[in-house]
Amino acid sequence: MNFHIEGLRAWAPGLESEDDWRAWCSAPVVVRDEQQQPDVSFLPAMQRRRLSRLARMLFHVAWPLADGQGPLPMVFASRHGETPRTLNILTELAQDEPLSPTQFSLSVHNAIIGLWSILRADDSEMTAMAATGDGLEQAMVEASGLLAEGAPAVLLVIAEELPPDLYTPYIDDVPFSYALALLLKPGKTWTLSLAPAVSGLPAAWPHPLNLLRAFHGGQPTLTHNWKHRQWTWSRNEA
Repeated sequence: MNFHIEGLRAWAPGLESEDDWRAWCSAPVVVRDEQQQPDVSFLPAMQRRRLSRLARMLFHVAWPLADGQGPLPMVFASRHGETPRTLNILTELAQDEPLSPTQFSLSVHNAIIGLWSILRADDSEMTAMAATGDGLEQAMVEASGLLAEGAPAVLLVIAEELPPDLYTPYIDDVPFSYALALLLKPGKTWTLSLAPAVSGLPAAWPHPLNLLRAFHGGQPTLTHNWKHRQWTWSRNEA
């Protein structure tokens, strides 16, 4: 799969600017996640009220990349999705409290891209995915298919929110909340290839964060092993 990364934006608590991310990538640490909210002040207040923290993360990183692009297909990937909202719903059910139809409708995995489509008035093809540890690569396969079908650009967003404490024993792949958006266009400045996996130590950080480190660090290649798959990202720029 060949493509060009036209633009990239990322967010995590305390990591807002490109300089923030460059500093983090050179010396990565677990940042304090104190439920900081990403800035979505570009949206009207009534529209912001419906957005969960995860949705705000997506809008924060994706909206500037989509600005001026016209209709833009999107691929959204998240392994865990709206975990805090879903836990609140399950807690209400366990306490025999009435279930909010609005909260339920906003908890489903494709709700965020539905809100995105409405607020941007964009009826382009959009996909929500819930892959496992190689969700970024699975989303790239989907995005590459859209580019191959003639889309002039595709927006790819992957986001994970730090899970509630109840899930800490079961979710160990989200050190802190983060979101990454890529504006992809046809080209050959990057290649993603797939081969059978080889044994190796697990990565210290979720792969979207490792891609950020490779991007800002100018690494020519980045390898990601997940189960029986080995994904290799190659930068082909001169």
